[in-house]
Amino acid sequence: MKNYITLILCACFISAFSAKPKHQYVKIKTDLGECIIQLYNETPQHRDNFLKLTEKGTYNGTLFHRVIKDFMIQGGDPDSKIAVKGALLGEGTVGYTVPAEFRDSLFHKKGVLAAARDDNPEKASSGSQFYLVQGKKFTDEQLDALEKNRLKFKLPESQRAIYKTLGGTPHLDKSYTVYGEIVKGIELVDKIAVMETDGNNRPITDVKMTITVLKRREAKKLEKEFAKQAKALKKASLTA
Repeated sequence: MKNYITLILCACFISAFSAKPKHQYVKIKTDLGECIIQLYNETPQHRDNFLKLTEKGTYNGTLFHRVIKDFMIQGGDPDSKIAVKGALLGEGTVGYTVPAEFRDSLFHKKGVLAAARDDNPEKASSGSQFYLVQGKKFTDEQLDALEKNRLKFKLPESQRAIYKTLGGTPHLDKSYTVYGEIVKGIELVDKIAVMETDGNNRPITDVKMTITVLKRREAKKLEKEFAKQAKALKKASLTA
């Protein structure tokens, strides 16, 4: 009987240890700090492509080459690895695009990861270039005008609430694919967004990046931390 119980306990331990994290995560590291991004499962083509390029080291040494305060910071141009000071960037490519993956539940709140693209009619994403949203906060009146004059559709109330409190870039919704969000280190976006730039919105001081995929154990530890925080917040709200 004791041996049977021991076997059951071992099986449970192995099962818990081997369970996959719910999401996959990447870490972007720069001289100004680092952030951790959760990649969305709802956008599998973009998720898998970003992971593939990260594991190949494609992003290592590239720059955040386009920075606009209260809007976004853009990177991932492979040509930026060898760019001289002041060179115009943003046309680099890995030779393919990724089909758009628009999801109504994924929108341009502050801190999201989204795919850059050119003006192709299919709105297919660049194979490598991406941006992190800083954005700004909006009023109801501003969102009403945006819906009427630019978006031509109504934003859900839950998303409006976030655009009014956290902020973002709602005019990009359903035009550019959102496929992840910063879950740690969102301060990095604010630091880079206020840097001095030239006439092409390229930072005067280069901001190089290194991107790595979090290992399974790191990802599981992160998700356990998030679950603990969520539980604490729920408990606090019930006792408030």
